[in-house]
Parts: sequence; structure tokens; C-alpha cells
Amino acid sequence: MSTTIPAIGSTRSAAADQTSSLTTPTVTSGKTLGMNDFMKLLATQFQQQDPMKPMDDTAFIAQTAQFTSLQQTSTLVQQITQLNAAQGLATANSYLGRNVTVDLGKGKTATGEVTAIDASGSEPQLILNDTSYPLSSVLRVEPGAATPAAAATTPTTADSSSSSTP
Repeated sequence: MSTTIPAIGSTRSAAADQTSSLTTPTVTSGKTLGMNDFMKLLATQFQQQDPMKPMDDTAFIAQTAQFTSLQQTSTLVQQITQLNAAQGLATANSYLGRNVTVDLGKGKTATGEVTAIDASGSEPQLILNDTSYPLSSVLRVEPGAATPAAAATTPTTADSSSSSTP
């Protein structure tokens, strides 16, 4: 099955359109059109236009603006995706050494100290009790227990009143 797509800005007669119409197969996969598809469509429009009645300048400018907008939107989506991934990793790193409660589904939870982060997949995984849990399953975060090494490096002050004087 095919659909007739007239060229934008075309001023040809209906008879001319019937003999040299642009036909494309119907898309049933739900695939979205990309930049290459847009450029192919624009090139086809140029090939199909009547040289004596070229495409209107405003239509060409509008199509070029749409193409530029498509490129900018694509770039913006990529940047937001990268920012989201970096934010997820930063959040996961902030949980290191803290006690977290994660949702296991069906009303069950697991609690433990985050001992590592696995960033090899699409979403950071928190390692609790030698088991990986997705960052999105975190329900609660609490401060971790003080470690003996941290307590040993805590500065202490001597009380000056207890010193003996000669």
C-alpha cells in the first residue's frame, strides 16, 4: 500500500501530480523519521518541482527551520540523557557508607550499608550485603555507622585545668 505525498509548495496541476507523484510505502513499524529522512524528502521535493514554478521561498525557509529545530532537539535530548546519567551516578556515590532501605517489590524491603556502586549498566546499582539493587529502588537513606578509623582520627582536646603546676 502506498500514499501520495505532494511536494510542499508545489504549484503543478492535478494531472501532472497524478503522472509524477511521489509515493512511499506506509510505515507500520512506528519508526520515527530522522534527519536523514528529512533530507531525502527535501531532495525529492527539489527533484519533483516544476523548474518554471520553483518552490516558494517561504516554504523552503520553513523546512530549513524545521530541520534546524530537529537537530537542536536531538542534541538537547542527548545532553539531557547524559546529565541524567551523571546525576544518577553522583546520587549513588553519595550513598556510599550510608544505610539504605530498598524496595524488593511485593511489600518486601532490604536494608544495609552501601559498600560499593556498580555503574556498568544503564542505571547505577547499589551493593548492599553483596547484592545489587537499582538506584531507583531506594526508599530510605540514613547516616552510616561511625567507623573506628574515623573515630581514631578525631582530634581531642586536653583539659588545661587538670595539668599539674610546680
